[in-house]
Amino acid sequence: MTDDTRFINIETKLAYQEDLLQELNQVVIKMQQQIDKLELRNQMLRDNLKQIEASLPSEGHPNEPPPHY
Repeated sequence: MTDDTRFINIETKLAYQEDLLQELNQVVIKMQQQIDKLELRNQMLRDNLKQIEASLPSEGHPNEPPPHY
């Protein structure tokens, strides 16, 4: 294998690696966007749950024995 052939092979591999790196970077960006959306949705659901819990009537202490004991 001549030096020129080796050089061309190295340049070709480098080009494929750069392309793969760009593709992987795009995947990571999309995944981070999905994580951000899921975290926001999770926070919204927790806030809704707190509002629902606050609107429910208070039952006192749930482990408290009934008054006839």
